[in-house]
Amino acid sequence: MLYELIAIVRPGSLNEVREIARNAGTQVIRSGGVVRGFTNWGAFRLPKVTTKHQARYSEGHHFIMRFDSSGSVQSSIRRTLGLDPRMINFAVIKLGDKLEEIKDIDGKVQWNNVSTIADQIKSSSVRE
Repeated sequence: MLYELIAIVRPGSLNEVREIARNAGTQVIRSGGVVRGFTNWGAFRLPKVTTKHQARYSEGHHFIMRFDSSGSVQSSIRRTLGLDPRMINFAVIKLGDKLEEIKDIDGKVQWNNVSTIADQIKSSSVRE
């Protein structure tokens, strides 16, 4: 099954982000899964102030990992990240389980720079 991990790490050291991503990837690989790719979105403001592990955060470092594995591996990653005090928040999303559904999904996740419908209309009219 194909999963996508969206993780928000406390801001600060990029080495902490790398270590968390490496640990999650290692769990997938050791269990026979495949890591399709990592995407580093960098640090930016959170939608609202979040309290986690008795600290308040207004911004966080975001990264995404796409991986193929079994459901039990996904559960162990959730358990590991939930106990890590450097994590602010995370979500694991199932993107599909059949080959037809997941064969064309890339490992990288691009940031969407178009923020509103009006911007989309402007950008499409410029291309024409």
